[in-house]
Parts: sequence; C-alpha cells; structure tokens
Amino acid sequence: MRDSLLIKAAFSEKTERPPVWMMRQAGRFMKEYWDIKNKYSFLEMCKTPELAADVTMLPVDLLGIDAAILFSDILVTGEAMGGDLSFSQGIGPKFANPVRTKADIDNLQTDVIDRLQYVADAIKVIQQRLNGNIPLIGFAGAPFTVMSYLVEGGSSKDFKLTKLMLHNEPEMAHQLLSKIATVTADYLNLQIAAGVNAVQIFDSWAQALSWDDYKEFSHRYIVEIISKLNRKDVPVISFCKGSSVFAPLMAEAKPDVISVDWNVDLLDIKKRLPAGIAVQGNLDPHILYADKKVIKERIYRLFDRMKDEKGFIFNLGHGIMPDIPFDNVKYAVEVIKEYAP
Repeated sequence: MRDSLLIKAAFSEKTERPPVWMMRQAGRFMKEYWDIKNKYSFLEMCKTPELAADVTMLPVDLLGIDAAILFSDILVTGEAMGGDLSFSQGIGPKFANPVRTKADIDNLQTDVIDRLQYVADAIKVIQQRLNGNIPLIGFAGAPFTVMSYLVEGGSSKDFKLTKLMLHNEPEMAHQLLSKIATVTADYLNLQIAAGVNAVQIFDSWAQALSWDDYKEFSHRYIVEIISKLNRKDVPVISFCKGSSVFAPLMAEAKPDVISVDWNVDLLDIKKRLPAGIAVQGNLDPHILYADKKVIKERIYRLFDRMKDEKGFIFNLGHGIMPDIPFDNVKYAVEVIKEYAP
C-alpha cells in the first residue's frame, strides 16, 4: 500500500495524478446502499462485519475510487463508553441517556476497546475483499464532536448545552473530553492493528467553536490522540468543518494531511502550512448537483490550481449529500482519473 496513490500523496510524495476518495462515498446516494439499508438497521450494518464490508466495497466496485473508507459511525466510541445510542430515519443519532452532570461523566467507561472488536473484525473482512488493490482508511470522531452528541443527546443546530458546559463547567468538559480522547486513541490504534492503511479524525462540528474554544476544547485533545497513534507508514488525516480557519492550528497537532472545507483557496492554505503536510479537499459538494460540464470545469479549475503541488488528495469539503445523482458522482471520479496536467 505504500506505493498507492493515496498513501504517497498523504506523505507528500509525487503522484502521476491526485488520488480521489469522497467523504460519505458509501452512502445514501446509492441505490445499492438502500438495498442493504432496507433490510437492516444502521447499527446492525456497522456491527456485522460482512455487512460493513458490503457497504464499504460499494464505491470501490461502482465508482472505481482510489481508497476505501471503513463503513462505521463516529459515535460508536460514545456508545462503547456507555451511551444508549440509536438511529432513526429522518432524525439521525440519539443518545437516550445524555451526559449533563459530573455523575454522568463519572459513569462513562474508558476501558472499552473489547466492545469495539466488531470494527477490527470488519477491517479484516474488508482487507480480504480489497486484496491489496487500494488502501483502506479507518476513522474516528474527534472528542469535541462526540462530546456534542453525548451532551445534546443527538444532533444540534446551536450546541447550546455543549457550549454551556464548556463555559460554565470547563472542568467537567475537560473530564469528558479527556475520557473520549483516551478511548479514541485506543480505538484508532485498534484499527491500525487490524490493518487499516490510513486514519482520519472527523471533527464535524468544530466550526461551532471560536478560535480560543477550539484551541482549548478540541485542538489539545487531537494533539493528544495523534501523539499516541502507532502511525508508522499509516498517514493521519485531520478533518474539521472550519479547517479553512483552523488549519494553522491543526498543523500543530502534526497530522500528515489536513482535509480542507470549501470556503478557502486550497493552494493558498497549502502554502501557509508547514512543508510536508498534505492537503485533502476541497470541492464544494453542491457542485455535484450541477450540470456535468460545470462539474468538469470546477474539478479542472481546482486541479490546475494545484498542479505543481506534491501532497494533494482530491475530496469534497464535506460529505456527499443523499440526493446527489449517482451518475454525477461517477462522472466526477472519471474526470479526476482522466485528468492530465
């Protein structure tokens, strides 16, 4: 895998073209995903290695993508710690026992890696199916993002309860974040031991934070997690919504790659990062709704801008939306693979 496009680009080595994978590439925009989803619950899909492998392989088989990403969810760590997690159609994730008090935090467990063994089992099945053809990316949710779901009890538009804890009870917030960080580092090392070829940390809700709060309540824990990873030959990708603002700080955690949202010029941000940190991104996923000529023009515009840069992985600034036409996603991958600088 060391010679694959993705791993070489992640380590800022020269590649003949940028590798491509897309966040949420195995998901709701595919009919084949729904063929599986309509038979099983979301958590059944995550926790059954053969099913997780089936879903992981969909974009490999149907899109010809340059990397697979493990089918799972960022909240499995919160569940393993003691969260009562469920997923409902049209509502999303819910924790029936939200974490609001010191007692709630005290009750969360950190020696839980055995409860996540199903993920390691899935990785082994997926790697058998990939057969060394392309790399497999593992992932975990960043502590702040997982915390927000635990505290709010589910998705939130304003993160009011989470921010109240940060501001009124910072010691409690740090206790909770520290516990999540411990589990997250263990979990990513479990994935690396099971055979993933790269890992990505998703801080999906970091854009809710001010610079100072991001530094105190998110960044410091990502530094801690990355410092604990067994990362030899396994690149670490750091993603957050808000990376166009936080990228200089994200670089201090020493990831190999920073995944960048679509609100910034990618070349400009790469030039401001330390040498040796690759970038991933940063097409606005809404472009994939557009006419094919627009999709091609925007991809070429991005590629022309980045053409002399080592360390560039094509991705979206965030995940594929469920109603983006499959044919448009397939066309985008074809355009990327045909690109000749």
